[in-house]
Amino acid sequence: MSRIKQKFDALKGEGRSAFVSFIMAGDPDYARSLDVMKALPLVGVDIIEMGMPFSDPAADGETIQFAGQRALSSGMTLKKTLQMVTEFRAGDADTPIVLMGYANPLYKYGLEDFARDARVAGIDGLIVVDLPPEEDALLQAAAKAEGLDIIRLVTPTADEERLKIILDGASGFLYYVSITGVTGAAVADVNALKPHVEMIKSVTDLPVAIGFGIKTPEDVVSMGEIGDAVVVGSAIVDKIKNIGDNGENKEEVVELVQSLSKALGA
Repeated sequence: MSRIKQKFDALKGEGRSAFVSFIMAGDPDYARSLDVMKALPLVGVDIIEMGMPFSDPAADGETIQFAGQRALSSGMTLKKTLQMVTEFRAGDADTPIVLMGYANPLYKYGLEDFARDARVAGIDGLIVVDLPPEEDALLQAAAKAEGLDIIRLVTPTADEERLKIILDGASGFLYYVSITGVTGAAVADVNALKPHVEMIKSVTDLPVAIGFGIKTPEDVVSMGEIGDAVVVGSAIVDKIKNIGDNGENKEEVVELVQSLSKALGA
């Protein structure tokens, strides 16, 4: 059983939704990013979603874009991202880790080589933002061969026919994009989303994680009432950028993450 499934099964038994924290690998540099990553499970993070730095992140708002630029400027690469996961796994064998990013670096790396190295490093799932279901057959084959989950995005505009296509080959969980826009935008109306999320749950057993625009404990609570997981990214990344060379201001990141996770009862 995968770490992702184990986590959701355990949380279902606890009667609560998962808290998912996004960080950009290598932001603001390798050492500080790894330090933050190691701290996340200690303050209630159930699943870590790690961004793979990319020069043209079309789905990301300014906060995540700048995080990627900082990481790339510090010398971060896809190989170093996997190395970071390997170092994290030396002290944490249980927390699920999902990589989120874009197709270009994966194809450049080589899909089969990447999937193998990701599995060895300790990755559990992949979200490739710009690779729709109609075009991910090669990635899906490489990922499935290594036991990696392919986590698909679902938007508020997806009808039942589109959902059938999205679900074909999807595993781990579904990532519900709560707004029609980029990361860090305004929070969606939970009442408007609820019927759509309920429709999705009626046709699949995959957990539904809700992300984009979620920033406060209040946001987390409202989205946690309809989703199986809540993802917070930009609000956390906005704090990470202020961490000094000697770890100054790291406590601000920890305090924010803890306040968000506690909102879900973590």
